[in-house]
Amino acid sequence: MDTKELLKKVRKIEIKTKRLSNHVFGGEYHSTFKGRGMTFSEVRSYQFGDDVRNIDWNVTARYNEPFVKVFEEERELTMMLVVDISASELFGSGEQYKREIITEIAATLAFSATQNNDKIGLLLFTDELELFIPPKKGRSHVLRIIRELLEFEPKGKSTNISEALKYVTSVIKKKAIIFVLSDFMDEEYQHTLKIISGKHDVTGIRVYDEREESMPNVGLVQMLDRETDELLMVNTGSKSVRNSYAAHFKERENYFKESFSKSGAGMLSTRVDESYAKKLLVYFKTRA
Repeated sequence: MDTKELLKKVRKIEIKTKRLSNHVFGGEYHSTFKGRGMTFSEVRSYQFGDDVRNIDWNVTARYNEPFVKVFEEERELTMMLVVDISASELFGSGEQYKREIITEIAATLAFSATQNNDKIGLLLFTDELELFIPPKKGRSHVLRIIRELLEFEPKGKSTNISEALKYVTSVIKKKAIIFVLSDFMDEEYQHTLKIISGKHDVTGIRVYDEREESMPNVGLVQMLDRETDELLMVNTGSKSVRNSYAAHFKERENYFKESFSKSGAGMLSTRVDESYAKKLLVYFKTRA
């Protein structure tokens, strides 16, 4: 897309997702993801109801009246957006592709983190590590992330979640908030996920399309596997074919749920035509 069209799309996403992050997720995000501890802020006069354990006895003795220490949360956090841009994300049976919804969710999370003065980083992946943007603060940084999510052209087509997770844990040394956004049409990432979840606060956000759940009966049709470029003639009139298609989807879904559950990581799933905002809000509230 040309520069003018790209800037227009970036601005459109900024307006939509910033409104969500400002009015809905800012406070919820802060409540859900705590800082690294409490640091001393100031000393003030004792007030009824204050915890007596916070009394500063040195200052109290000096002024002959009770004073308490005030602490505040040490907020400095890092969020990493680990985003799948493999070919399967360019699928959508409705008005939007999975990749478009993933971009909106990522932007909403990024603006929520910015509102809380946290750093945001980005890793785009397929079966290759496509692009890494180190964590940084600020609106202009978030806009750069949105631009890359919109226009980056990947080299790979397939999906390798395990390699993406390994890379993140190798470059992000301190504990971080990690959101993995994908359709999770992959396997053999459970072991790596368990390791990285022991060090970081990980959440998997699975985005899928209703036509991936079940195949409609429309007779003999030609289908394209975007990740392998393989063209197949599929008899959708066959009940066994439709059942096999649905079973494959269910298998991937179950593996996603099992992997994140066993790893102690957070997870949520949203269909392209559902409100991801509601799903995120419920997740944040439950976590908090």
